[in-house]
Amino acid sequence: MNEFEAEFAAPGGASGPLRQPVGRDLATVSVVVPTMNEALNLPYVAARMPAVDEIIVVDGNSIDGTVEVARELWPSATIVEQTRSGKGNALACGFLAATCDIVVMIDADGSTDPGEIQDFVDVLLDGADLAKGSRFSHGGDSEDITALRRLGNKALNSLVNLIFRAEYSDLCYGYNAFWRENLPVLDLADVTAAEAQWGDGFEIETIINVRMIRAGKKIREVGSFESRRIHGRSNLNAVSDGLRVLRTINKERRLQRAAR
Repeated sequence: MNEFEAEFAAPGGASGPLRQPVGRDLATVSVVVPTMNEALNLPYVAARMPAVDEIIVVDGNSIDGTVEVARELWPSATIVEQTRSGKGNALACGFLAATCDIVVMIDADGSTDPGEIQDFVDVLLDGADLAKGSRFSHGGDSEDITALRRLGNKALNSLVNLIFRAEYSDLCYGYNAFWRENLPVLDLADVTAAEAQWGDGFEIETIINVRMIRAGKKIREVGSFESRRIHGRSNLNAVSDGLRVLRTINKERRLQRAAR
């Protein structure tokens, strides 16, 4: 048990705001957890979850009892059914349901450690607008990423840094946190639209990172350790999703030029 977990030892994300001496004296925290057939993985996530103010589980029509498991683990959690498909749509639905000052986005497969949430919160309380998780700096690491995905991430990361004058070390990692007041900056796809929207997929992380940069927001990276998925198989496809990220970079580049 780390220092954060020792201080907030109530199981399953019991309520109680995070109090810090730096930045803001009082900040409430929402954790958004997108799920699709993660019933076997959620108990691990819950075991590592610190006491936060709000847990939002966004489900993508799971058929393995994910929602029931989530309700058992977090009786006070907000359960949201995503409106379309894809991780991006799930996160957008969860962000809209969040009511706290800080929004943290983590994965439900056990690859991202909820025990690191305090690190992200500290960075925001110290003045950042976006706390960007990184597996490749500040002591971060990964036991899950393949050589192909690492190479692709590095290439896409370098492209974003060049075009948008950013300093990212890990563009495509999905562990991030931001002040909810910055949600309008992200300008995510309308969750009420019936048809699929750009941003509904794994390109969501790139959209968030690039739009924060374009808006001139203060971004700091947080070292994070990525574990292997505990149960099940990932929906990520290195080639097709990599191409979606590349298209996203091009779209955001055009938007930036149009704004100028």
